[in-house]
Amino acid sequence: MAGTLILEAIVVLLALPVVSAVGGGLTGFSMAYLIGFAVFLILLSGVQGRSWAIWVNLGVQLLLIAGWVVYPGVGFVGLLFAVVWGLIAYLRAEVLRRQRRGLLPGQQRAPE
Repeated sequence: MAGTLILEAIVVLLALPVVSAVGGGLTGFSMAYLIGFAVFLILLSGVQGRSWAIWVNLGVQLLLIAGWVVYPGVGFVGLLFAVVWGLIAYLRAEVLRRQRRGLLPGQQRAPE
């Protein structure tokens, strides 16, 4: 999950030249929003061992979707990463469900 946050931070920083060239130019607000958001994602990658981290990651996507105000492409990136984080949350829940039921390959007995 930390790797996904780092990749997301890189994508957010790559939005800087796009907003500068196509989005009506970089304003102080848009630059602070994009750089601040990327720094926040990098800091958030350091707490991924916590049980609540997945839910914070999902919630943070709402802030990125709100970036539609800065430039619609930023909001679209937020929608894409919201789908990615939704898939990660689903896969995590599925692994935990299978773990509780003893269905993971590492929990199976070797044939005798």
